[in-house]
Amino acid sequence: MISRNFKNVLVVSVGFLSLFTAYGGLQSLQSSLNAEQGMGVASLSVIYASIIVSSMFLPPLLIKNLGCKWTIVAGMACYVTYSIGNLYPGWYTLMPTSVILGLGGSPLWSAKCTYLTISGNNQAAKEGKKGSDVINQYFGIFFFIFQSSAVWGNLMSSLIFGQDTNIANITAEQLQSCGAADCGLNISVNSTTTRPAQKLVWTLVGAYIGVGLLAMVIVAVFLDNIDQQQTSQFRGNREPFCHTFLATFRLLKDWRLVTLIPLTMYSGFEQSFLSGEYTKNYVTCALGIHFVGFVMMCFGASNSLCSFLFGRLARYTGRAALFFLAAVTNFSCIIALMFWRPHPNQLAVFFVFPALWGMADAIWQTQTNALYGVLFPQEKEAAFANYRMWESLGFVIAFAYSTFLCLEYKLYILLAVLLVTVITYPIVEYREYKNPTPPIEERTYLSHKETAQTEDKTVCQTKM
Repeated sequence: MISRNFKNVLVVSVGFLSLFTAYGGLQSLQSSLNAEQGMGVASLSVIYASIIVSSMFLPPLLIKNLGCKWTIVAGMACYVTYSIGNLYPGWYTLMPTSVILGLGGSPLWSAKCTYLTISGNNQAAKEGKKGSDVINQYFGIFFFIFQSSAVWGNLMSSLIFGQDTNIANITAEQLQSCGAADCGLNISVNSTTTRPAQKLVWTLVGAYIGVGLLAMVIVAVFLDNIDQQQTSQFRGNREPFCHTFLATFRLLKDWRLVTLIPLTMYSGFEQSFLSGEYTKNYVTCALGIHFVGFVMMCFGASNSLCSFLFGRLARYTGRAALFFLAAVTNFSCIIALMFWRPHPNQLAVFFVFPALWGMADAIWQTQTNALYGVLFPQEKEAAFANYRMWESLGFVIAFAYSTFLCLEYKLYILLAVLLVTVITYPIVEYREYKNPTPPIEERTYLSHKETAQTEDKTVCQTKM
């Protein structure tokens, strides 16, 4: 019989799977569905910029007042509004709903990470296991289920839009500009950018809205409110507003978090590169936009399976070995992409890169999330808010230079950020190896939080 904590992990995972089946599918289609005046890409930029602003202030406020469960439900509602905005896309619908999604995005992910970390520590205390091992396992299970959303979301779009008979005609002249051979800023995708019939668009977006609402119902009905006692105590103590409001910034005083910024930002850079640059400059350019869904399905399947594998393998190999594997994999792919000239006759190669990228991303996602939970057990809400803030900054920077930098330079930037990550991450890992951070068990959770709150009240009163 499965434990209550494990059941909750499954509920959270299935909820996120349903929600991001919708959002992930919409995200990968924005540049083609809403290509007019770059409206789709602009909406993605607004989303991640809003997530940065949200990460600065909202997660600790919402999580401590609403609790993890209802913060997740509220965040999911923000994502559904974006799907609704895509029914009749325009600047007046996409931009406001992008802001709403961004504001709810950071609390959603911070609450999820906090919930899994609390569940992992609670289960470890009951079984007498090491907290970091159970947390790693729970994050591995979560990302195993969650990352498969890329498969189902893109499968839905492929099946629905597959009814459109407008197939790309790739010319030999266009193939010359694919990959890093040319600047990659003026790729002509011919008929591949033609918007599908409006009826098909409404069908797809309607299905996405449905699975988004299903995610909210799953979490609201089946997820336990495990931090209800802490939330009630927080509201009863009426902690000074500035303590909670500035929690994200206050954690930046910890040198470990500052040292992890390159690693966290690289997560945003590498995800945006695959979903944006690789799909546009390699897949769409050489095969046509109808292949994008299949390529991203390959990425999602690889990511999902490897997330489960590495979540369990981490207890035997440790985080450092897995991070090294991810770095070597991404480094090899970046170098290969600099020299590869994509051609339709090399169909299998188009799927090799997303499969390897998915394996590496599985490590970046599972191990970085788990690392934050292990390093900052007393400040989980603020720590995961910082995680989303710096990861989103990586997304925003990548989107910002996407339209005016050549692909070759984008690969150099990605490589540079990876090298900085390889230098800075081991510093934190070495310190943690020498002086392990003690986990917070279920029975001591409140006492640790009360101690931290008492220490910070003086600071708040001074500022007020």
